[in-house]
Amino acid sequence: MLKTTLAGLLAHRLRLVLTALAITLGVGFIAGTFVLNDTVQAGFSERVTADADKVTVAVLPTKEGGIQERTLERVRAVPGVTEAYGLVRGSAPLLGKDGKAVGDIPTTAISVVTGPLDRTTIVSGTGPGSDDGAAVLDKNTAKAQGFKVGDTITVLDHRRTEHRFKLVGLFDTGVDQRLSYTGALGFTTATAQLMTGEKTYQEIDVAGTADPAALKRAVKDAVGSGMDVVTGSELAAALSEEAGVQIEVMTTGLLMFGAVAMMVAALVIYNTFGILVAQRTREMALLRCIGATRRQVFGSIVLESAVVGLVASLLGLAVGYGLAALTLTVLGALDAPLPTDAPLTLAPKTIAAGLGIGLVVTMCAALLPARSATRVAPIAALRSQVEEQTFRTGVLRAVFAALFLLAGAATTVYATVALEPGDQVALFVVMAGGALTFVAVLILGPVLVKPLSAVIGWLPARLFGVPGRLAVDNSGRNPRRAATTTVALTIGVTLMTLISVLTASTRLTLTAKLDNQFPVDYMLSSQDGESSIPRSVAEGLRKAPQFGSVLQLRGVTATVSGRRYDVGTYEGADAKPEISSGSLAGFAAGQAALADYAATQLGVRVGDSVTLRTKRAGAVPLKVVAVLVGTNSSLPPVTVPAAALDSYFGQVPDARVMVNIRDGVDPAQARKIVDAVTDPYPMVKVASSTDVRGQFDETLDMLLMIITGLLGLAILISLLGIANTLSLSVHERTRESALLRALGLTRPQLRRMLSVEALVLGLIGALVGVVLGGVFGWAAVKVMITGAVFSVPVGQIALFVALSGAAGVLAAVLPARRAARASIVTSLASG
Repeated sequence: MLKTTLAGLLAHRLRLVLTALAITLGVGFIAGTFVLNDTVQAGFSERVTADADKVTVAVLPTKEGGIQERTLERVRAVPGVTEAYGLVRGSAPLLGKDGKAVGDIPTTAISVVTGPLDRTTIVSGTGPGSDDGAAVLDKNTAKAQGFKVGDTITVLDHRRTEHRFKLVGLFDTGVDQRLSYTGALGFTTATAQLMTGEKTYQEIDVAGTADPAALKRAVKDAVGSGMDVVTGSELAAALSEEAGVQIEVMTTGLLMFGAVAMMVAALVIYNTFGILVAQRTREMALLRCIGATRRQVFGSIVLESAVVGLVASLLGLAVGYGLAALTLTVLGALDAPLPTDAPLTLAPKTIAAGLGIGLVVTMCAALLPARSATRVAPIAALRSQVEEQTFRTGVLRAVFAALFLLAGAATTVYATVALEPGDQVALFVVMAGGALTFVAVLILGPVLVKPLSAVIGWLPARLFGVPGRLAVDNSGRNPRRAATTTVALTIGVTLMTLISVLTASTRLTLTAKLDNQFPVDYMLSSQDGESSIPRSVAEGLRKAPQFGSVLQLRGVTATVSGRRYDVGTYEGADAKPEISSGSLAGFAAGQAALADYAATQLGVRVGDSVTLRTKRAGAVPLKVVAVLVGTNSSLPPVTVPAAALDSYFGQVPDARVMVNIRDGVDPAQARKIVDAVTDPYPMVKVASSTDVRGQFDETLDMLLMIITGLLGLAILISLLGIANTLSLSVHERTRESALLRALGLTRPQLRRMLSVEALVLGLIGALVGVVLGGVFGWAAVKVMITGAVFSVPVGQIALFVALSGAAGVLAAVLPARRAARASIVTSLASG
């Protein structure tokens, strides 16, 4: 039986190559994800360990407030300490070549020490050393802003005073995700304190001659209970874990796509082994006739699947290794904040996982076909033509399908109606509803194939004449196998449609919300997000005749009836807050308007009073005269009159300024005026509604492109299934095709018949996927966003359907060519 099994493998090389390719792609994706994760993690660990080796002991604050200078002095006095430096970290906005602050949030300034405790990786130039007029900049920010070593850069200190420094070097932010996000500047310790205004340290690094554990105890005794003291290795572990969190999120996301690919591959393998069993009915019957037992026949199919699974999994590991190398190359070219130069790591667990997943999926998918093989009666060896399997809709199938369909619908309706939008639980409930519904569709698949093929094939049957009508009949001939084939394609199209609907609906919903939140032409805000825009900016814009309205928003954080809230005001004629209850008529000192959520938290309503506590005015009683709708509101939780805010807190600068241009004014001219007024204030950022929408659309488009590319793998695997199904169709209908040829069907007509059959199968899978993806895409966006607006990207979905049909036709090329080239006489004589 072993020799027979191996001979069978060699006899059906093409079919097995397609099967192996399906599992190779699935395993390759998963293995590549593991290799990428292991490599990046190893790179992070290598960097962290290299840095931590320089530190014997580190002192960290256990709460906010930092470490005082006196603590550093006590550490330096500990016996066995050779060096100890405090590390400074704080905001210091870098100005770009246009004179405006770089980025959406201020650049982070850090202190760079000299000597053995220097943990800054300089990639170009030198460090600042002891030169207070020198600075280093992280390489990614330097590249984005066009700075190079030797340039003069301008940085704002904590008082927003400009300072100029010579750029002496570029450095790598390493595993610090915060520095990668904000961008980083490096100075001497004294300059870092001057620029950031920080009086305390974020960390103290210690080098010593004593044993790390003993030095840790000594330093701990010196600094007291308010500090956390760790060894260099413990610090490395903490930093590596912190950096690895982002990688774990990415890995989990990629593995989800890998799981989809493996599920589709399992369906293809199941179909393929069904094909092999059907093709070898007479062969297995002959084996039974000459003494092979059912167990031996079953074992031969399982052994065949194990060999295919093992070979394909080994190839998948190689493919995964290559994919990981390609990904790291691309990430390196994009300057991703990852150690892309680390050597590729193929860990034993990755090898075990790849081989294990490939073998298990392949062998499990082959069990049912193997079981079917044991039912082949020896008398089947005497039959002259392979029998086609008949399909009947059973009562159990109908009952189970109805149960799953009702459960899926009820779960989805419950999530969209009973649960609060934005609740993560609601999204998981929708996913559960989608899974239950998909199981129902899977059970009903063979029932749906015949009517769907008749509907979808109506037009091809008329366009392509006799070959078209034959193709439509053939597509529903073996409903069970056709349903399994189309399900593989349905999974991919469902997910792609779901993502498209989710993206389009999110785009439309958030654009509508943006129109409510950003009903202006220009919005001015401070980079640090605080009230720091001089009021003179709004006054200057208000004087310009090009602008129809200028609205100012300002505020501070204060205690209101025991809770911390932003207390602010608005100034401008166009402010029209949406009022839930009460009125703002005669709004004056001693009164306040609360957002609905703040009123609920404080347990007050219109007519009640709250107490505002300020350093300037002390305890101020405020009467609640209105409750405002807090959703999509630009106002703070507690709003008071403009004059009253000044009396409570003094002349607070603006936090945001909203500007509308007059009708008929050229937007380009208006923008020049806005830029001219804000030019003296580098921290003031100017954004237009067009800019905000453009950034948002760009992010969504990139996300859609990435996800579509990843799901394309599942589509590719499903096409292998269509090719396999058509190959079986060609084999089963060898004599039938020859008879059609003998009756006058030409070779091009035979090829056309098989191509139309593949087209119909592809369209069935695509249209079922479009319906499922549309329904559950809408359900997902409804539970994710309050007030969601449904949007169907008709163009994208039509493209998915067209590509699915075209891909099906492409998959039919080889089987159709094989059928057309077969000899009529030989085929009629075949048994």
